[in-house]
Amino acid sequence: MGKKRFTEDSWRKEPWFQSLCSAFVACSTEKEVADFLRDIATLSELQAWSERLEVAKQLSHGRTYREIAAQTGASTTTVTRVAKYLENGEGGLRKILHAHRHHRMVSGTIAGKDVAKERTESVLKKYLK
Repeated sequence: MGKKRFTEDSWRKEPWFQSLCSAFVACSTEKEVADFLRDIATLSELQAWSERLEVAKQLSHGRTYREIAAQTGASTTTVTRVAKYLENGEGGLRKILHAHRHHRMVSGTIAGKDVAKERTESVLKKYLK
């Protein structure tokens, strides 16, 4: 059997991808997410993902592609790619940026419920449908 490849038509329904999403939902703290990510990703992958998120933040603040590339060290190709994700993607990155900007990604407990975990679970469930 060859290497499993996701396709644009089926990636969301792939059991491996669904398991990955479930693993994120199972994490209840930032440390657990960080530990999980470090166990499944190389430092290069983590750096690339972190860089893309920083590029997205700067794009959302209206900085130019060249400014972002100079400040982050990302290539203009990466900046352009992230801009396309923000414009035409699934909307997940925009939601994260919106949550970060307006809620400062603060998790808390209300009436014994972990608000951040419930929010993450509901977003992922909608996302997987």
